[in-house]
Amino acid sequence: MTRRRAPRPLESAIQSTLESVRPRTPLAAVQAVWDEAAGAAIAAEAVPVGEKEGTVTVACRSATWAEQLDLLQSELLERLKSALPEGIEVSRLRFRVETDAF
Repeated sequence: MTRRRAPRPLESAIQSTLESVRPRTPLAAVQAVWDEAAGAAIAAEAVPVGEKEGTVTVACRSATWAEQLDLLQSELLERLKSALPEGIEVSRLRFRVETDAF
């Protein structure tokens, strides 16, 4: 007779599944840590939508947000770099207005 294993928590199963299906691209890595690195207020108004050669394009709800985040770029970039897994390089953030990204 085989022993029945105790059920594992649903959160653990979901996290495991998400990790296995998440794309292995720099943009996916940035999107995975964006809320933590940017903070809730910024994450509600701006989202990473593209990456090319180390430059991440971030869509913003308004020109005001794009301008403000451009001024905060160095601080935000450092927080993002420290949250990213080893081997993912981001050298620049580019902000643009793109309301349909939300």
